[in-house]
Amino acid sequence: MGCDVSKPTPAFHAPSSAPRPWLSVILPVYRGEEWLDRTLGSVVPDADAGVEVVIIDSSPTPDTMAIVKSFADRLTLSIIEPAGVDGCSPKMNLGVARARADHVTWLCQDDLWLPGRLAAVRRWIAERPDAVLHLAPTAIIDRADRQLGICRCPLDETSAPLDRATLLERLLVQNFVAVVSPVIRRDAWLACGGLDLDLWYTGDWDLWLKLAACGDVVYHDEVTGAFRVHGSSTTSIRSRDTADFTAQLRTVVERHIAAVPSEHRAAVRRLAEASIAVNSAIAAAAGGELGKLVGAFASVAALGPVGALRYLHCSRLVERVLPRVRARLAGAL
Repeated sequence: MGCDVSKPTPAFHAPSSAPRPWLSVILPVYRGEEWLDRTLGSVVPDADAGVEVVIIDSSPTPDTMAIVKSFADRLTLSIIEPAGVDGCSPKMNLGVARARADHVTWLCQDDLWLPGRLAAVRRWIAERPDAVLHLAPTAIIDRADRQLGICRCPLDETSAPLDRATLLERLLVQNFVAVVSPVIRRDAWLACGGLDLDLWYTGDWDLWLKLAACGDVVYHDEVTGAFRVHGSSTTSIRSRDTADFTAQLRTVVERHIAAVPSEHRAAVRRLAEASIAVNSAIAAAAGGELGKLVGAFASVAALGPVGALRYLHCSRLVERVLPRVRARLAGAL
């Protein structure tokens, strides 16, 4: 799988009296009344006239849009009528298609920007405008915006692009990328097909892997975004269907495993299968099926000491799970 995005190409945009932005923030929205004041408020301190926030709202009442419009004097808003498009992934693809900047970033309605994000993103793009994907670690927060931990990618920061084989091997074990942090070249998103609408849970994971096949990826060890964990998120609710959840994970592995160098493919597959078992067991445990955890961790033990350590390194299991445990103990989920 690949795509030809060797250099940025100018996008066609309808004429506009406003200056063309350098960054488009795509924000799909549905009943965002609980979060949007904080989410958009986190963008305001950093935003400049060159940043457009693309809103795609399919809420059944005007309450969410009323919050959005209250920021019209502080943010450059581009409001898109979804015209029957519903669901996060279809709205993201629509937002990217309509975006006016060469680079886009994804902001969920319950996530936050952290102070200094815009300056960091501007620097990332200036240093490597050719990169199709800029990755970064992410803070994890609870309902009350309290930081629970930081999830870092198992990658080394370097001014040079990441080694593609190493990135694919590690990313196939676990999706360690939270959507609030990456910056993506818009033409690369469009060229690789964007989000697969059949993958309600793993569409972002599939997207990172498609982008990695398209061009250079750079990792920046700067925490500039915050991912919120709470029990009422769509992914938290839908992941309780463990059979469908497991199928989503396995689809991505099967789709991209052939891109791993042949001499490493079998080992990566074993790690990926163990990761699927653990992730599925954790999802089942969230729904009360605690017994599956035993079998999942047995599959990790079967990797042997070296394999288990490699799995823990690539999966960032502790960094992902511990904040959720803290939130649950504090009653913040």
